[in-house]
Amino acid sequence: MSGKATVAIRGSERAAMADNAIVTPSARSTKTADRSLTQGNKTMINNTENLIAFSKGNLEAFAKSGQIWATGVQDLTTQFAAAAKVSFDESIATFKALGTVKSVKEAIDLQSNFARTAFEKVIAETNKIADASMKLTEQTLAPLTARVTTAVETFGKTA
Repeated sequence: MSGKATVAIRGSERAAMADNAIVTPSARSTKTADRSLTQGNKTMINNTENLIAFSKGNLEAFAKSGQIWATGVQDLTTQFAAAAKVSFDESIATFKALGTVKSVKEAIDLQSNFARTAFEKVIAETNKIADASMKLTEQTLAPLTARVTTAVETFGKTA
């Protein structure tokens, strides 16, 4: 081989080596990018699934809370109506009794006794309804409080 032919072969070998040097890092970069993209997609899908599951839990908690509240309000309304009926019945009985009194003193005593008893019952019923309302509030908030706790535990880890 002549010197020019050897130089031409060596030159073409260098060109092929240069092409390989360019292709090999590019191929490695493509594989790395593909792996990163695949991992990123998996992470995104996993996070989306977790968010959907968490949101579903929130909706279930709101629904449960609403059911508890509706049932509780119905119970409170029933208690209030029962107390009002008893009070009304006692008022009617007292006013009927006032029609049969024989003296003003007897009428005043009957009215005073009715007023005192009615006031005591109103206070007692108010306390019962207030206690029932507080209990209802606690029960209604329990599912929502549990979700907040779950959110803090879940998202507190990632923060």
